[in-house]
Amino acid sequence: MLRYIPQFRDKVFVLAADGQIVGDESFANILRDVAVLRSLNIKVVIVHGASHQIKELAAQTGLKVSNADGSGVTDADTLRLALTAANRLTHEILEGLSANDLRAAATNACIAHPLGILQGVDHLLTGKIERVDTELLNTLLDKGIIPVLPPLGFDGEGHTYRVNSDQVAVAVGEALKTVKLIFLVPRDGLVINGQLSRQMLATELEATLKQHRERFAAEQVSKAEYCAKACQLGIERVHVVNGLVDEVILAEVFSNEGIGTMVYAYEYRQIRKAVRKDLRAIQQLVKLGVESEELVKRSRPAIEKQLGDYYVYEMDKNVVGCAACHLYHDTKKAELACLFVTPSHENMGIGRKLINFVEQRAGEMGATELFALSTQAFAYFQKQGFAEGKPENLPAERRQRYEQSGRNSKVLVKKVASAA
Repeated sequence: MLRYIPQFRDKVFVLAADGQIVGDESFANILRDVAVLRSLNIKVVIVHGASHQIKELAAQTGLKVSNADGSGVTDADTLRLALTAANRLTHEILEGLSANDLRAAATNACIAHPLGILQGVDHLLTGKIERVDTELLNTLLDKGIIPVLPPLGFDGEGHTYRVNSDQVAVAVGEALKTVKLIFLVPRDGLVINGQLSRQMLATELEATLKQHRERFAAEQVSKAEYCAKACQLGIERVHVVNGLVDEVILAEVFSNEGIGTMVYAYEYRQIRKAVRKDLRAIQQLVKLGVESEELVKRSRPAIEKQLGDYYVYEMDKNVVGCAACHLYHDTKKAELACLFVTPSHENMGIGRKLINFVEQRAGEMGATELFALSTQAFAYFQKQGFAEGKPENLPAERRQRYEQSGRNSKVLVKKVASAA
């Protein structure tokens, strides 16, 4: 956790909570997370939805809701329900923040105008955000006051409009140049085709929405769309987490793995040459690999001696994978060795990227064949284009060590295009 604090100090986080989350008794845990963020000098803005409460009020009053989430037509009755629900929720948030000794203020910082007529349909009292009053929000933030924004917009002429809370969150995040936009929902994250997506490039998310919209649950389409849009507008990280889980914000933001879905604006991961400061991380990965019997034991001096052959996969300045490329000059063969990815980052394509990188690097160094030894992952290597070979395929010095090890590893080989 400590390594993340300096990069977030004095930065702005926008927390966007669905109405269902705010209305749940566990929301008190979210506010405790907010108190921790503030204690670390992280500025916080809270945006909340109200669709859950609007539906409840409609059932109690017998009024018909024209649209609950602020994306469709808002008639006069629905706006009245939205105002009642939003005001109540804003008050509850202010109460909760006060209970945590945090100063806060409800704001009218979203200036909006009518959404108008779309495809022949008049959306009546549904609004579209025209601009965000950043001067107001920054003044509050600079004084340590948490702005609380309802899913409403104001036109400055005495009119109020129902606005989708996701839209509010993204507009505020863009205006304040937030480093984190966190959506708090009643699910573990974005579920695509029945599977929880842990991390996703915004462009990939946008493509999936266009080509396979049906893979998203109906209630998550808006979140997915606004996640992608937020990244397009310059918000580098957007998180979707389960707001009903204790300490969810801290777990998502201050751990390398996270527990929800993170959508990111660019490929923030990188493969680079290992340096001395990576020795400890590589050792830890090797230790995990030895424990699972996937890697042979390597001492720190042994790794250090061949450090120039090692490459690491870095994610947000943390090493989560490694691989080595040992060249045997006389044979024009290279070995893909010490390939390992931390268990918390498995099934994310990192191993494949490391293999592709080493293959390319081997070609650049003049190798025409890449080989690997494996006791467990040989089927995985075969999926990456390797064929099963024999010990005779190994360079003489490597074959000698292979026979001495007694591991009986499978030999896997692949032709590579030499760039030399």
